[in-house]
Amino acid sequence: MAAAAQSASDKPHIPVLLRPLLDAVAPVSGLWLDGTFGAGGYARGLLQAGADRMIGVDRDPMVFDMAASWADQYPGRLTLVEGTFSHLDDYADAPLDGVVLDLGVSSMQLDQAGRGFSFLQDGPLDMRMSQSGPSAADLVNTESEKRIADILFQYGEERASRRIARAIVEARKTSPFQTTAQLVAVVERCLPRPKPGQSHPATRTFQAIRIAVNDELGELIAGLSAAERALKPGGQLAVVTFHSIEDRIVKRFLQARSGGAGRANRYAPETQQAAPQFTLKSRKAIGPDDRELAENPRSRSAKLRVAVRTDAPAGPMDRAGLGLPALVVEGKD
Repeated sequence: MAAAAQSASDKPHIPVLLRPLLDAVAPVSGLWLDGTFGAGGYARGLLQAGADRMIGVDRDPMVFDMAASWADQYPGRLTLVEGTFSHLDDYADAPLDGVVLDLGVSSMQLDQAGRGFSFLQDGPLDMRMSQSGPSAADLVNTESEKRIADILFQYGEERASRRIARAIVEARKTSPFQTTAQLVAVVERCLPRPKPGQSHPATRTFQAIRIAVNDELGELIAGLSAAERALKPGGQLAVVTFHSIEDRIVKRFLQARSGGAGRANRYAPETQQAAPQFTLKSRKAIGPDDRELAENPRSRSAKLRVAVRTDAPAGPMDRAGLGLPALVVEGKD
C-alpha cells in the first residue's frame, strides 16, 4: 500500500479551485492550517504563495505516506497532524492567519478501490476516512429500512430512497453486503438506466452513506466553529464544498456570523445583534471557470466561500439555523 501511495504522489495534484482560492486570500503569509490535507495540494499552494508555516490535518493516516516524497521541500514549515478539523483549534501553537477546508471525499480516496468510496470500482464496502469505527457495510447490513431510507433522502437527496432501502434490506437477507459492486447492483435495479450526460444511478446513495459513516455534516459545523476560535483578527477562512447540503451549511454559518442572517419574521421587532465574527469577501460563492472544468470535470459542482475573522469574540452557534438535515428518530414520525 505504501508503494501505491508513493506512486500516486508522483503525479501532480491540482486541487479544485486552487487558483481562485489563492487569488481570494492574497497576499498569503503567517501560519495557516489545512484541515483536510488529502494529497497536500492546498498546503503546497499556500506554502508556495507565501505562508510561513502550514499545519496539515487529516483523519486519514494514509495521506501522510503520500506527503513523504515532497514534505522535505519545506523544512521547518510543514507540520502534519492526524486528527479532525472539528478540533483544528487544538493543533496550532498560535492564532492562525488562515484556515482552508476542502470538504467531501478526495480524488485520491475515490481512485483507491480498496477504500470503498467509488461506485465505479469494486472493492470492500468501507468508506471510512479514518479507517476506524463502523463501516458502510455495517450500516447497510444492520440499520432498519426506515433509517436507511432517511439517510439516503436527507444526505443524498435521493428521491427513490424508500425503494432503494427496501431493496437493500431484502437483499441482505440472503447475502450480507461486503463489496461496493453488491450495493451498486441493488441500486441499479431500483433506478432507470441513466441517459447520456446523467450521473451514475448510485451517486446519491454512495454520497449519503459516506456522509453518514463519517458524520461529515456534524464535523463540518464543528469545524467551522473551531476555525472561528482559532483564527486571529484578520485571519481568513476558505471553504470548498461539493454539494448543496454542505454549501447551504457553510453559507448560513457565514451569514449568521457576519450579521447577515436577517429576521425570520419581518414584522417582528428588531433585536440587538452581537458583533459579527466574520466579514464576507463576497456574498456569492466562487465556482470553476471553463479552464478548470476542462482540466478536472469533478470540479463542476464545487463552490468556494471566503470570509475574514473580526476581533469579536467567538461564541456559541445555533445548529438549528444551519440547514442540517435531521434524521428521523426510530419510533417517531
